[in-house]
Amino acid sequence: MTQRTLSIAGIDPSGGAGVLADVKTMTVLGTYACGVVAALTAQSTQGVTGVMPITPEFVRLQLKTLFDDVQIDAIKLGMLGESPVIEAVAEELANHHGHRHCILDPVMIAKGGSPLLPDASIPALIEALIPQANMITPNLPEAAILTEQSTPETLKQMYPIAEKLHKLFNHTDERWVLLKGGHLPNSELVDLLFNGDRMIELPNPRINTKNTHGTGCTYSAAICALVTRDDDIVKATKDAKAYLIKAIERSGEMQVGSGHGPLHHFHPWY
Repeated sequence: MTQRTLSIAGIDPSGGAGVLADVKTMTVLGTYACGVVAALTAQSTQGVTGVMPITPEFVRLQLKTLFDDVQIDAIKLGMLGESPVIEAVAEELANHHGHRHCILDPVMIAKGGSPLLPDASIPALIEALIPQANMITPNLPEAAILTEQSTPETLKQMYPIAEKLHKLFNHTDERWVLLKGGHLPNSELVDLLFNGDRMIELPNPRINTKNTHGTGCTYSAAICALVTRDDDIVKATKDAKAYLIKAIERSGEMQVGSGHGPLHHFHPWY
């Protein structure tokens, strides 16, 4: 039976990030992808020119309507924007326990530097949403904001940040932190995967390309899709990273826009 995945995130009209990128990724990796829109953006490969929130009432209605009809096996959370929307999503997730995995990508800043999460909404993200996820996937600047630490610049500095992030779950059952090292200044990049006990290093060389728009969205969506195959977070993360690297390597084939171009989400099909 085909597994059903759900992206709850914003819309990027260029298709490189957000719900559209998530649906592409989830589809090519073999799941039936659903999408709930939590925010609208005016965005291209050159940056974000505007953000329009969707009312929490309508986000809630989207979720209720979907959950009443479709059994969702895994959920990916992306850009949610303002606190009322975050709280509405958290409440609806708490009311529907049919999903085994909830992957939270705490989207805070766009590729070009535009803020996508107001500072005032960070406490709601930490207090209402992170405890409901079984995995969070921050990059280094996001991790610094969540832990109120300076941004790590070395692998050694990433270790204590991963440990601090794991404490945000405030749960005794197994939860995972994927701390992404893409902002490290050296040529060898390392992600850290940590469950409170095991710290797993996932290295890869830096790929020389400007086409990195939506990398975090694609990574977390791939994990969401792949974890439905055999319920193994570690394997799903490693396989998702392999898919991501190939999507970045082949991104030059797309030739979309003049800024930070999208990844080649459909590379397994071409």
